[in-house]
Amino acid sequence: MTTLADKTRAETLGAALEVLEPEPTGVGVFEVEDGSNTWEVGGYFVDPPDEVGLALLAVAHGAAEFVISEVPDTDWVAHVRRELQPVEAGRFFVYGSHDADKVPEAKLSLLIEASMAFGTGHHGTTLGCLRALDRLIETGFQPASVADIGCGTGVLAMAAAQVWDVPVVASDIDIVAVEVAEANLVANGLKGRVRAIVAPGFDDPGLEGPFDLIFANILKGPLIELAGPMAGASSDKTMVILSGILHEQADDVIAHYLGHGFNLAHRDQIVDWTTLTLSRKHPISNEF
Repeated sequence: MTTLADKTRAETLGAALEVLEPEPTGVGVFEVEDGSNTWEVGGYFVDPPDEVGLALLAVAHGAAEFVISEVPDTDWVAHVRRELQPVEAGRFFVYGSHDADKVPEAKLSLLIEASMAFGTGHHGTTLGCLRALDRLIETGFQPASVADIGCGTGVLAMAAAQVWDVPVVASDIDIVAVEVAEANLVANGLKGRVRAIVAPGFDDPGLEGPFDLIFANILKGPLIELAGPMAGASSDKTMVILSGILHEQADDVIAHYLGHGFNLAHRDQIVDWTTLTLSRKHPISNEF
């Protein structure tokens, strides 16, 4: 893999890397951190790559020298499952099947296995959303409908379905994530309680709203792009829980949502990540 400070050149390098001989089995191009303007280009090879060819590509595209390392043949999903410990977030208890004997009777349990979709409850963003949901429940909030945009494993949609017997829809742009969410619904006895669909943002007839509660645990860029559509899918009693936001990005996200008629209700920080709870009503105390 290598890095460079220009999105267009990074994408061009990624395309050139795809046709290198021997060909990589996969190529990825992404910004290391939102707003950093540092782009990583990486490729995975079954056979050792052409080091001379890589060096020429790096020079031609103004990138740093490629770093080549051998990845051991490891079942990472099985490894992560062994390492993950149960997570408690208020009334919710998120666990893997290897910890089934640790589930407390007084908690609402969610069985989430490590998989190819985001959201096991361990990351500060998912944990922040679960805590925000628990806080909303404590206030007596009662939605008539719920949407989880960018659902990953479906953990947030399932948490809502555990509490309220209302229509819940979970969407993700990644078909694999939706398949994982559907499998988790079955594993948690929630099949039929949550509808999982493949859709970018609110771009699906099933996501027109209005929804009383909306989750969006994504990243700063997509969250800002969703501010307008989210306002369109909201009513005057809608609550929104947003995460995937680094602390230094939070003010920018808040500003965009305030500009679309939302008000900040609560701001929570876990490690490097901020979770925001917003309301369409008049401004609410941060201690709701």
